[in-house]
Amino acid sequence: MPPPLVIGTAGWSIPSAESADFPGEGSHLQRYSRTLTGVEVNSSFYRPHQPQTYARWAAETSPDFQFSVKMPKAITHEAALAPSEDLLVPFLEGVAQLGERLKVLLIQLPPSLSWDRRTAAAFFRLLSKLTDVPAVCEPRHASWFAPEADQQLHAARIGRVAVDPAHHPDAALPGGWLGPQADGAGAVLYRRWHGAPRMYWSAYDPAWLQSRADELLRWHNDAQQWVIFDNTASGAATANALDFQQLTGTVPRRSSESPEGSSRTNRPAAR
Repeated sequence: MPPPLVIGTAGWSIPSAESADFPGEGSHLQRYSRTLTGVEVNSSFYRPHQPQTYARWAAETSPDFQFSVKMPKAITHEAALAPSEDLLVPFLEGVAQLGERLKVLLIQLPPSLSWDRRTAAAFFRLLSKLTDVPAVCEPRHASWFAPEADQQLHAARIGRVAVDPAHHPDAALPGGWLGPQADGAGAVLYRRWHGAPRMYWSAYDPAWLQSRADELLRWHNDAQQWVIFDNTASGAATANALDFQQLTGTVPRRSSESPEGSSRTNRPAAR
């Protein structure tokens, strides 16, 4: 069974300041995966990766490590969600090489892309036809937060990502598909925290992290919970993820595989 809460960062670069928290030999991904439970592949948004690259990443991680993968901008931004097998199939064939480690597909939309019922419905239908991997959507145009758009996401079994900073009142909490359907299929509640006040750069302070940890632990939902720190520009994401892991009591279920002497367990608690 996957852990109930996956905590990670957008990418697996390890800042030198946190190097001691990722001990042992191997690549950054190998070391990262022994300490944090999941990662968001963000580079896939900017450029395609070869199937063998995804296969190598799978081989470098343990079976219970989890990946989410961001859809290419060619699909979400340039094609504006226009359904296209020519774009989706190569992407999905590549990420399929992650095997059972692939848990989520992230659909991040540009701020300029408003909700269009027909376009969204056609895209979601094609996506569900081509893959069974759960998807979540991070819309940024205000029209996606209308009740009708949220209902469409729910019907399509697409979770709406909760973000910080939230540029719309409803963006701070998950939306869309939040719970199991009649057939028992589960949902994914996905949070992306970009850093504030300076997006992608600012670290979150201990009080903010504690408040979010308390809030998240109060959720009574069988859905898979993801928290991804995207404040990577200054390296703040890694320290925030480590502290949040400790605040929520989330520990990778791979202790027997981790090198002895891991400093993760000795990391001072955020306070």
